[in-house]
Amino acid sequence: MARSDDVRRQNRKLVLTALRRRGALSRTDLTTMTGLSASTVSAIAAALVSEGVLLESRDGDVGAARRGRPQVTLTPNPDIAKVGVVNLSLNSITVALVDYAGGIIAEQTTELQTWPATGGELVAEIGAMLRRQLQSSAGSGGKLMDISMSVQGVTDAAGEKMLWAPIIRERNIAFGPALTDAFDVPVSLANDCTMLAEALRWTDPGHYGGDFAAILLSYGIGMGLYLKGQPFSGSHSSAAEFGHMAHIPYGALCRCGRRGCIEAYAGDYAIWRNAMGMPDTAAPAFSIDATVFAELAERAREAAGVEREAFHTAGRAIGFGLNNLFSLIDPVPIAFVGPGAKVFDLIEPEIRNAISGTAGWDGAQELNIRCYPEEHPLILQGCAMTSLLRLDAEVFSGGETRGLSQTSAA
Repeated sequence: MARSDDVRRQNRKLVLTALRRRGALSRTDLTTMTGLSASTVSAIAAALVSEGVLLESRDGDVGAARRGRPQVTLTPNPDIAKVGVVNLSLNSITVALVDYAGGIIAEQTTELQTWPATGGELVAEIGAMLRRQLQSSAGSGGKLMDISMSVQGVTDAAGEKMLWAPIIRERNIAFGPALTDAFDVPVSLANDCTMLAEALRWTDPGHYGGDFAAILLSYGIGMGLYLKGQPFSGSHSSAAEFGHMAHIPYGALCRCGRRGCIEAYAGDYAIWRNAMGMPDTAAPAFSIDATVFAELAERAREAAGVEREAFHTAGRAIGFGLNNLFSLIDPVPIAFVGPGAKVFDLIEPEIRNAISGTAGWDGAQELNIRCYPEEHPLILQGCAMTSLLRLDAEVFSGGETRGLSQTSAA
C-alpha cells in the first residue's frame, strides 16, 4: 500500500508539474507530456478537479489547429491557495501574494534603511506588510499556505537563517522560524541569486534546463548556479559566492571585509571607486545612485579614460572568475542580471578576452551570454515558483486538500 501511495503521489506531481509549466493542457496533452497512460491521467485529473485543485474549461485555445469539438483543458485553480513572496534588498522590502495559478494578487514595496535595522524590526515590517495584503485580499486566492523569502546575502543550507548580508549590520537572523511562528505556514529562505536562477529555469527551460549560471551585477556580485538541472548549494550555506572568489590576493577592499574579491573590482561601488581615481584601500561606498552610475557609463562610452578603464577592469575580474569556474564545471550558459547588464557593452570584450586568454579556450567568443536588466521581477517569480512547486509536491500531490477554505489566513 505504501508503494502504491508513493506511485500515486509521483504521478499526481507529474501532472501538476506539467500544468505548472504550461498553464493549460488537455488530458491528451498531459498524456503526451508526462508519459503516463491515458487512463491514469484521466483518473488523476478527475480526482484533482473534484478536490478543487484543478479547473476544467472549454474556452481555451488548446488544439486550435485541430478540427472538431474543442477539448476540455485543465488549469490550476487560483482560488485553492495562495503563497507569500518576500524580497529583502538594499533599503527595500517587497512583499507579494500569489495565487495557486501564479497570478499576482497584491504587491507592495516599502523603502527603509536596512543597515541599521535589527532582525526583529525587519521581521515585524515584513509581517505587517503581509497582514495588510491578506486583509485587503480576503476572499481571493484561498488560504495562505507557504512563504518564500529571498535576501541579498548568504543563507544557511536549511533555508531558515540569513547568515550574513552586506546590507544589514546584524547577522544570523532567523527569518524562516520567525515568519513560520507568525503565520503558521512553512517558510523557506534563499539567496536572491538562487531565486533568479529558479525563475530563468521556468521562464526559458529550453535554454536554462540543465547547467547554467545566473550572475547578479548590482549592489554586489552574486551567482545562482544550476548543475544537471539541480540548484547548487553548500553543505552549510547557500554558497556559490561568485563575487567573493579571490581575484587578486591582498587586492582591493571588498564590502565583505576581505581583500581582492571579484566584487571589489566589478561591483558598482568598485567601478565608481576606480573611475574616481580612489585607492583600492578606500572603504567601499554603501550605495551608488543609479543616475550617477548611468552617467559614469555614458562617459565611458564617449571617450577613453579612467571611466572606460574602470569598466574594463570589472570585465577582466568577471572574466577571470568565469575562467576559474569553467575549469571546474566546463563552460555553461550565462545570464547577467541587474543594472550591470545595462553596461554589458562596456565589460563584454574584457570578459571574453580574459576567458580565452587564460584558458586557451577558442570558444570564449561564442560563450552563450544573455542579459536581463531588471532583477526584481525575476527574483519574485523565483520565490513564487519555489512556494508553488512545494505545494504541488508536498500538499496537492497527496490529496491533502481537506480544510482549505476560500478565506485568507491572518
